[in-house]
Amino acid sequence: MPPKVQQKTKEQKAAAAMAGSKGKKKKWSKGKAREKVENKVLFNKETYEKLYAEVPKMKLITIAAMVERLKINAGLARRAIVELTEAGLIKPIINTSTMKVYTRTSADE
Repeated sequence: MPPKVQQKTKEQKAAAAMAGSKGKKKKWSKGKAREKVENKVLFNKETYEKLYAEVPKMKLITIAAMVERLKINAGLARRAIVELTEAGLIKPIINTSTMKVYTRTSADE
């Protein structure tokens, strides 16, 4: 027969149970973090020239496309679209409250 193992007291058992529960929690994956983009909130000379050079040549002009291409704020893109429309460089195709789609003006017009 093996030798008798010393029994733990109630206090020792309680202390062991409390110590075991204080282990580290399982760390779940953090997921993919998106990069924070620093879009411009005001036009500088170089971006303003790029606006007048590139945007009137685009076939499909949306706020999102301008934000992506020129790296500007969406509010700034909206103002730029209004300015280009008033100048007659672009014309609206769809102009709803949710989606504004523009295109270049053709040479005929």
